[in-house]
Amino acid sequence: MQLYHHPFSLESQKVRLALEERNIDYTSYHVNPVTGKNMDPAFFRMNPTAKLPVFQNGSHVLFNTIEIIQYIERIALVSSGSGVITQSSKEVVEWMYKIQEWKPKFFTLSHIPEKYYIYASKFIRRVIIARMSEAPDLATAYHTKLKEAYETEEKLHNPQVLQRSEQHLMKLLDEVETQLEETMYLAGNEFTLADVMLIPILAHLALLGLESVYISCRPKLSEYWTLVQQRPSYKKVIKKYFGGWKRRKTLLKTWCIVRMRCMLKRY
Repeated sequence: MQLYHHPFSLESQKVRLALEERNIDYTSYHVNPVTGKNMDPAFFRMNPTAKLPVFQNGSHVLFNTIEIIQYIERIALVSSGSGVITQSSKEVVEWMYKIQEWKPKFFTLSHIPEKYYIYASKFIRRVIIARMSEAPDLATAYHTKLKEAYETEEKLHNPQVLQRSEQHLMKLLDEVETQLEETMYLAGNEFTLADVMLIPILAHLALLGLESVYISCRPKLSEYWTLVQQRPSYKKVIKKYFGGWKRRKTLLKTWCIVRMRCMLKRY
């Protein structure tokens, strides 16, 4: 089994947490979307959306986050064979879909300095155009991605789009806070795949310096956030990359690659 992902990708983190929590072995391949690796023809043929993560098991390829996690759960159920692992309840699945309804793209980009986003966006557009000439048979799919890139920039200047995204997030976190007043974890007193879906969102809010605005102001959510950060899966999947020198190294390396390729016009 192979997972194509990036350590900073929120959706990738959800899948990796599920893999770690269910103790599933897999081969990890890093694909950096900021440097345009997800636009390489080989990857693009496998997943024309160019989104991360992509999970491959033989000829079976999945790139929908919830579908991947449910597939992982089925593998774990078959592998355990002892009843130690049980299938997710209806409540867990409902929370998974509820959390997945919030799309973080515009919220995240709105909290990144505009000059950095614009620079990276122009680079990605040039990468797409370059790949289009390399793989003419994928030109239509590449054109769709190019159109999406322009539309994203346009929507980022629409305050209503950003406001809707923030309101959706706040509503979700308020519902989580209400639930955590009754239970230790999101769908009961045991850690489940619903928590796997939520943790990366909290980690990204903390990474963006927004912990006090969205997490600390909610007492139960704040306690929950402290609790889940102690899990081995969190430390391996998120803390390892979001904390200290590893984070700075990843960001610096990415930025240097983009700058160098722009200077040499090698897209």
